[in-house]
Amino acid sequence: MINARDIMQTSIISVTPDTDIASAVKILLNNHINGVPVVNDREELVGILCQSDLIFQQKEVPIPPIFTILDSIFPLFSSKKMDDEIQKIAAATVAQAMIKDVVTVTADTPLSEIASLMVEKHFHTIPVVENKKLVGIIGKEDVLKTLASDA
Repeated sequence: MINARDIMQTSIISVTPDTDIASAVKILLNNHINGVPVVNDREELVGILCQSDLIFQQKEVPIPPIFTILDSIFPLFSSKKMDDEIQKIAAATVAQAMIKDVVTVTADTPLSEIASLMVEKHFHTIPVVENKKLVGIIGKEDVLKTLASDA
């Protein structure tokens, strides 16, 4: 059975939370990758930054829906969600734009589970973690290479 260990890339390109957005964009484009893991000074995974997170910055600030009755204003939105969106749109560093709740796999995760995550959750990049440390990264291309070698 093929697992993450067999297909993961161990030469990992990563960024830190304090990396500026312009540098992160250059890293993604120059390396032709969709996402980059974010690690702290102990090489522990703290987030992931994907192209879609950066494209999100081009989004217009949403006008929140409100309901008024007798000169009282009632918001029809979560102020936390609105604050999060505004922070992400205005992000200057990776920490402000990255996804913090990262779905990861271990080196023993079967290929079938990795493929399911990619398809069902629309993930393009999945970090491989052991004891909070980033040990590898799997992209869609890594899965496709496995399919091509089987053919």
